[in-house]
Amino acid sequence: MSYPPPPGGQPSNPYDQQPQQPGYGYPQQGVPPQQPGYGYPQQGVPPQPGGYPPPPGTVQAHNGYINIAHLGTVQLATMGHRFLARLIDGAIIGAIYTVIIVAGVGGAIGLTSDTSSSLEDCGTYLDPGYDACVDQNIADAASGVGAMFTAMFTAILLISLVTLIYEWLMIAVKGATFGKMALGLKVVKETDGQVPGVGGGFIRYIIPVVGAFLCGIGQLLVYLSPFFDNSGKLQGWHDRAAGTVVIKK
Repeated sequence: MSYPPPPGGQPSNPYDQQPQQPGYGYPQQGVPPQQPGYGYPQQGVPPQPGGYPPPPGTVQAHNGYINIAHLGTVQLATMGHRFLARLIDGAIIGAIYTVIIVAGVGGAIGLTSDTSSSLEDCGTYLDPGYDACVDQNIADAASGVGAMFTAMFTAILLISLVTLIYEWLMIAVKGATFGKMALGLKVVKETDGQVPGVGGGFIRYIIPVVGAFLCGIGQLLVYLSPFFDNSGKLQGWHDRAAGTVVIKK
């Protein structure tokens, strides 16, 4: 007993079967298969165009850019920008120093003039009380010298305190001084992109200060040392010690 063939063709005809649906089984003709991805991106690190980000601190072919965790690809600050920032900082610090020195010297001079008297007021050695007047003048002169040294010490102390706050704590907490802020620069740790912190900021601050004791030549070399950095990160010796880089925000 024979049965009628099913609609759409003979079951024995291999050329009359239904076509495969796209996406199931074999890929469509003319469509290249997709390559599977490998691995997963690092948590908290945004992927870069064309693939996953390289390890933190990797310089991109010495083209002025660097990959930093949590920041991605950022631009390194040029030496020109850093020099201009240093000029602005120098002008600000210089103005503060001038105010402190003028106030200190003026106060010392005023104190000296108030406590001193002239030997002419003592008369001659034949006048009564001449010896006591001379002794008083000597004591007043010594007091004036002491006041001058006190004013100088106070000025130096205030200058050191201002420098400490400006160059250390501002970098440690904000990652930038006013000069760097004006030019859009920031000091960050190359491992995670965070501000240097108190420890890293102090290391970065103290190295140029130590160099300043060598007649200022050591400090100048520290500030010029990014020119000698062959890693492409423009790190000075103080940056290397603190593990920081200067970037353009």
